[in-house]
Amino acid sequence: MKGWLYLLPAIFFLGVFMVYPLVDVFIYSFEEGYNSASQTFFGVGGYNYSYVLHDPYFLQALKNTFLLVVITVPVSTLIALLISLGLTSITKLRDLYQTIFFLPYVTNTLAIGLVFMILFKKTPYSDGMVNMLLNVFGAGSVDFIDGPYWAKMTVLCIYTIWVVLPFKILILTSALLSVNQDYYNAARVDGTSKFRIFMRITLPMISPSIFYLVITGFIGAFKAYSDAVALFGTDLNAAGMNTIVGYVYDMLYGDSGGYPSYAAAAALILFVIVLTITCINMLIRRKHVYI
Repeated sequence: MKGWLYLLPAIFFLGVFMVYPLVDVFIYSFEEGYNSASQTFFGVGGYNYSYVLHDPYFLQALKNTFLLVVITVPVSTLIALLISLGLTSITKLRDLYQTIFFLPYVTNTLAIGLVFMILFKKTPYSDGMVNMLLNVFGAGSVDFIDGPYWAKMTVLCIYTIWVVLPFKILILTSALLSVNQDYYNAARVDGTSKFRIFMRITLPMISPSIFYLVITGFIGAFKAYSDAVALFGTDLNAAGMNTIVGYVYDMLYGDSGGYPSYAAAAALILFVIVLTITCINMLIRRKHVYI
C-alpha cells in the first residue's frame, strides 16, 4: 500500500496529461465534421482516416518523415560511436573535447537552423559558404533551401544529425568508459586483434546504450518538426518538406487549420507507426542486446 501511495502522484499526472488526451484524440479521430467551437459533429466513422491517407500533403509528409528516420538514425548513431571511440582513446583534454562536442545540444535548435540556412541558402548577394566550397572543387552551385527536393532533404538530414549527435556522443562515451577493463586485459594477453576486441567485447557491452539511442532516435525523428521549420519556414507544404507532426499542426492551427478530426486521425496514425517500430525493436533487443 505504501508503494502505491508513493506512485499515486505520478499515476495521477500520467493519467491526466497522457492517458486522457490519448483517449480523447482517439474519440476525435472517429467524429466526422467535428467543430471545436460548437463541440458538435455530424457522424461517426472512419472517413477521417480515409481522408488523411489519401491527402497528398500527408503522403508527402509521411515520405519525408520516413526518409529522415531511415537516414539520420543509423548515420548519427554510427558517427557518434566513432567519435566516442576517439574520445575514450585519448587522455589529455578529454573533458574539453567532450564539452565542445556537447555544446550544440544546449544551443537553441532554431538558432542552429538559421546558421545552417546561411551556410546553404543562395541569395542575390552570395551562394552561401557550402556552394563556395563546392565551386572550389569544380562542382556547380546548388540551391539547398529553395531548390530541388533531394538538396533540401540533404540539408534537413545533415541538420538533424548535427543536432542529435551531442547527446548520442555523451551516452556512448559514458558507456565505453564503464566497460570493465579486465576484459580488455584478458583479450590482449591472448593476442586478440583490436577489431575482434571491439566486435566481441566493446559492442556487446555497450549494446544496451546503442539500443536505447536507436529507440529514442526513431521516436525523435518521427516527431521532427522544428528542424524543418528552422530551415524552410512555417509553410512546409509549399516547400514540400512537411513532416507528420507538421501536418498535424497545420490541420489544427496552420493555413489548413480548423480540422481537429483530421489532425487526430493523423496523430493516431503516427502513434501506431511509432508503436509498431518500437515493438519490432524490442523483439530485436532480445536477440542482439547484451544484458
